[in-house]
Amino acid sequence: MKLRNSLCVALGAICAMAQAQEAMPLVFNKENTAPKANIVMEDDLAKLPVIKTLPDPMKFVQGEGRATNLQQWEQRRGEILAQLQHYEIGIKPEVKKEQIKARMEVDTLVVDVTVGKETLTLRSTLKRPEGDGPFPLIIGIGFGGGAGSLPRQIIQERPIATLGYNFTQVTSHTQKRGEEPINKIYPDNIEIGSYSAWPWGVSRIIDALEILGPEVTKVDISKIAITGCSFAGKMALFSGAMDERIALTIAQEPGGGGAASWRVSETLGNVETLGKTNYSWFLESMKRFENDVDKLPIDHHELTALVAPRALIVLGNTDYEWLADESGYVSSMAAKEVWKTLGVADRMAISIEGGHGHCMLPESQWPEVKMFIDKFLLGKDVDTRGIEIANMFKGRDNAVDVQKWMEWSQK
Repeated sequence: MKLRNSLCVALGAICAMAQAQEAMPLVFNKENTAPKANIVMEDDLAKLPVIKTLPDPMKFVQGEGRATNLQQWEQRRGEILAQLQHYEIGIKPEVKKEQIKARMEVDTLVVDVTVGKETLTLRSTLKRPEGDGPFPLIIGIGFGGGAGSLPRQIIQERPIATLGYNFTQVTSHTQKRGEEPINKIYPDNIEIGSYSAWPWGVSRIIDALEILGPEVTKVDISKIAITGCSFAGKMALFSGAMDERIALTIAQEPGGGGAASWRVSETLGNVETLGKTNYSWFLESMKRFENDVDKLPIDHHELTALVAPRALIVLGNTDYEWLADESGYVSSMAAKEVWKTLGVADRMAISIEGGHGHCMLPESQWPEVKMFIDKFLLGKDVDTRGIEIANMFKGRDNAVDVQKWMEWSQK
C-alpha cells in the first residue's frame, strides 16, 4: 500500500485519474439511483430568467454549489430528470416488478405489464450467439434485426446478443394522444411525450431480462447497450439517460431534440429547433418556449450528461443540415465536462463526419464504435481517451467557439 501511494505521488494526475475510474461505476443495478428532487417548477414565462448560454449542468437548483463527485452528481441528476420531465417529455411512469411477467417463446422475449385490470404486451426478438453465455446485449431500435442502424458486421464478429425494440408496441412514430398502446394501461396519461413513453418500454424489457435471469436469456444484464439513429437516435439517448442499467449508449445522428442544444440550434439555419420539432414526441406545453428558448430552464447538454458516468458515443453527419450537428457538437462538448469532472472523460466520445447517407455509418467511423463496444461491453483494455472527432468544427480557420456557450467550465 505504501509503495502504491508513493507511486501515486510520483505519477500525480495519471494515478488520480486511474483511481477515480476504479471507483466510478460503469453501470448501476437500478433504473434510477438519483434521489427525488423537490424543486419548484416555475411555469410563468414572465418569471423565468433569461439564460442566454448553456445552463451549468453541475450547478444545483436547490441549494448552493456544484456537483463534483458521484454522490453529488446523482443528486444533480435527480434535478435534471425532474426538469426534463416537467418541461419537455412528461413523467415516465414507474412500474413495480410485481406488475411484470416475463417469458421466452423460443427467441422472442415476451413482457406483460399489468396496471389495474389492463395489460400491455411487448414482444422482442432476442438473438444470441452460440454457447452458454451470458453475453453482452445491444438493444437496437427499429426493425433492423437488433442492431439499429449500426453495420451488422460490427456486431456479428463479436460475441454479443441483440434485441430488436419494436417501439410501435408502446406508441407509433407520430402518436395520436390517448389512442396509443400505452394508453391502454395509462388512460389518463395522454399528455406524455413519446420520448418518455418509448424509454419506458425499454426499461420494461430490461426488467424482464432481470426477472428471467441469464440462465434463461443468456444475457449479461450488467453489459447492456442501446442504439438507434435519427428519431431513434434521440430515443436511444433518452433511454440511456433515464435508465442507469444501460452501460453504453450509442446515439447515431440524434439531431435536434436529441444531443443538439435548443439554444445553439436557434443560431443556425434550417435545423430542427424547439419550434420545429415533432410535438408528438414531446409535451405540447413545451411549445410555449418556441419564441423564448432562452427561458427554458434546461437544455440538451444536460440530457446528454444524464448518461454520465456510464459510457456514451454521439455520432453525427454534417451532410444533413436539419440534424444541427454544430449544435450537437457544442452541446456534446459541454456535456463532456461532467465526465471530466467525475474523472472518466474516456467514457464519452464525439464522432461527426459527412460524406455518407443518413443513418449509414461510414467505415471511417467504425473504429470508435468498435472501441466503445469492445471496452464497455466486452471489457477489453482499449484506450478511448480524447475521441472528439469533428474536424469541420475544430479546424484552425473554422473552429466553433464552444467556450462562449459554457463560461461555467472555467470555474
